[in-house]
Amino acid sequence: MQSFVLDPHAIFALALTLVALILFTRDRIPLETSCLIVLVTLVMVFQVFPYEGVNGVPIRVTDFFSGFGHEALVTIASLMIIGRGMETTGALRPVAILMSKGWKERPVFSLLATLIVAAALSAFLNNTPIVVMLLPILVSVAMRTNTAPSEILMPMGLATLIGGMATTIGTSTNLLVVGIAADLGLERMGMFHFTFPVLIAGSIGIVFLWLVAPRLMPERRAPMIDTSPRIFNALLYVGEDSFANGKSLSEVLARTENRMAISRIQRGESLFIAKLPSVTIQTGDRLYVNDTPDNLKEFEQLLGAKLYQGSGEEVGDDKDSLKAAEQQLAEVVVTRGSLLHHRTLRSTRFTTRFRLVPLAIHRARSHIVDTGKGIAETRLRAGDVLLVQGSPEQINNLKRGGQMLVLDGTTDLPHTKRANTALGIMGFVVVSAATSLLPISVSAISGVALMLLTRCIDWRNIAGALSAPVILIIVASLGLGTALMRTGGADFLAHLFVVLTSALPTPFILSGLMLLMAILTNVVSNNAAAVIGTPIAISVAQELGAPTEPFVLAVLFGANMSFATPMGYQTNLLVFSAGGYKFSDFIRVGIPLTIIMWLAFSFLLPMLYTL
Repeated sequence: MQSFVLDPHAIFALALTLVALILFTRDRIPLETSCLIVLVTLVMVFQVFPYEGVNGVPIRVTDFFSGFGHEALVTIASLMIIGRGMETTGALRPVAILMSKGWKERPVFSLLATLIVAAALSAFLNNTPIVVMLLPILVSVAMRTNTAPSEILMPMGLATLIGGMATTIGTSTNLLVVGIAADLGLERMGMFHFTFPVLIAGSIGIVFLWLVAPRLMPERRAPMIDTSPRIFNALLYVGEDSFANGKSLSEVLARTENRMAISRIQRGESLFIAKLPSVTIQTGDRLYVNDTPDNLKEFEQLLGAKLYQGSGEEVGDDKDSLKAAEQQLAEVVVTRGSLLHHRTLRSTRFTTRFRLVPLAIHRARSHIVDTGKGIAETRLRAGDVLLVQGSPEQINNLKRGGQMLVLDGTTDLPHTKRANTALGIMGFVVVSAATSLLPISVSAISGVALMLLTRCIDWRNIAGALSAPVILIIVASLGLGTALMRTGGADFLAHLFVVLTSALPTPFILSGLMLLMAILTNVVSNNAAAVIGTPIAISVAQELGAPTEPFVLAVLFGANMSFATPMGYQTNLLVFSAGGYKFSDFIRVGIPLTIIMWLAFSFLLPMLYTL
C-alpha cells in the first residue's frame, strides 16, 4: 500500500479536527462559539503559514469561507424557512387532528400509524417542527388513555430520525453529504436515490419502535402530568403597597398559613439579611421562594407582592401585558441550540422579544437554583423549565417558534386560509426536485420566494427560522473538510483505516465505517460527523478500488443514527424533557435500534452494489 508522509499543514488539520470534535461535545460551550473558534483558528493559521498545496495548487484563506455560499447550506436554510411557513400557516393541522383520533379504541395500531406518519413527514420536512407539533397531542392522548407517555414519545421521536434518512432533503446531514460528494466528483444523487434501502431498513426499525421499544423502558412520569408539580425558584418583590411592607417575617409567613418557604431575603443589590422571625420586611426586599406555580401565584396575591424577574421589570410593568384575568401561565423547556441555551434572559431580551414575563425557573434533578440577582441573570441550560406569564396569543407564538417546548398541550394548532397555499408550495419544491425539473437548491430558494409573495411567511419569521448553530457547524465542518482533503489528511485517515481493517473483506470495511459514524454522531453534531466523514469515505473507497457511492451512503446512514443519547439530536432533547426520561432510557432503546439499522444497511449496501 501507499505510504504517507504528513506535512505540518496536514498534521495541523488532523489536530484541529480532533480539537473540534472535543469542543463539539462540550455542552458548557455554545456550539456556535466552538464553530467560530475552529473557523478562526483555521483561517489564521493558513493566513500566517500559507500552504502551496499538492501539485502547486495553493489553499487560499477565502476557500474556508466558501461554506457560507455552499449549495447545501443555501438549500438547508431555504428548507428551514419553508418549514417555518408550514408551521405558521398551520398546514399540518389536519394531519395532527387525524392522528389524535382513534387512540382510545385502537391504541396499538394508532401508535403504528403515528410512527409511520411521523417518519413519512420527516422525509420531506425538518423533524423538529413535526416533533413539536406531535408532543402535546401525544401527551394528551397518554392522559386520556391512561398510558405512560414514555411508551409513545421516544418511539415517535426516533421514528422521525429514521424517516429523515429516506430522501436527500430529509435532513441537513443528507444534503451536506450529497453536496460534498458531488463537489468531489461523484454523480449528484436524486431525491429518492437511496430511498429503497431506507424503506427496508427503516421498516424493521419502525416495527422495533412499535412492538419492542415501549416494553424496554420502565414507566416514566412525564413532567407535564406529574402529580407532584415541578418546584420553581422565584423571587417575590415587596413594593410600597405590599402587605409584607413593614411586617415582621413571622407575620408574613402567618399570612400564608406558614406554607411559604423562604430560602433567602435580599435587600439591595448584594445584602442578604438573616431570616429571623422578628426581622422587618421593607420596600424593595426580594423574598426567594421555592414552590409550585399555583402556590407562587397564590403567595403573590396574598402578600400583594410581585413575582420578580430580576431585570427591573415587575409583572405589572410590562407595557404589553394584559390584565391579569386575561393572562396565562405556561411552562417552557429550554432546548439545546435554542435562543436561550447557555445564555441569560437579560442578554436575549426575552421579555421584549416574546412579550412574556418570566416568573420562575426549575432545573431538572435540582429544586434549588442560585438565581443571584434574579432568574434574568441565570445562565440557562438545556432541560431548564421557565414559568412564564403572558397573553394566550404570545404563548401560542412561542410554541409555534419551535425553539423551546411549551409544556401546555391545550393551545390549538393554527390553521389559516394560507395553509393550502403553503402545502402547494411545499409540493412544488418536492416534485420539481424529485423529477429533476430543478436542482433542489433552486426549487428550495424558489419556494422561499413563493412563501414570501403569498404572505405565508414574513421576514420576521424568516429570521426566526434560521439557526445560527446549524449554519456555523456546516461552515466550520466544510472548512475542516477542505483542509483535510487538500492537505492529504483525509487520505492519511483513509489509509490508516484501511490498514487497520485490511484483513477484512470490503463489505466488512464498509460496515465498520458506518458503525464508526454511528458512534461519532451520538457524541458530536451529526453534520460535523458527516462532513468530516464524507471525504474520508471517498478516500477509503479509492484506496480499496471499490465503488465510492456505497461508502458515501455508509457515512450518510451512520451519521443519521443519532438514537442512543439525548444530545444526539435536538428532537431527542425535546422528547427527553417532555417524557420524563432518564439518560439510560435512550441507551436502552437507542443502542438496539442502532444495531438493527446498522446490520440492515450492512447487508443491503453490499448486496445492492455487489461488493
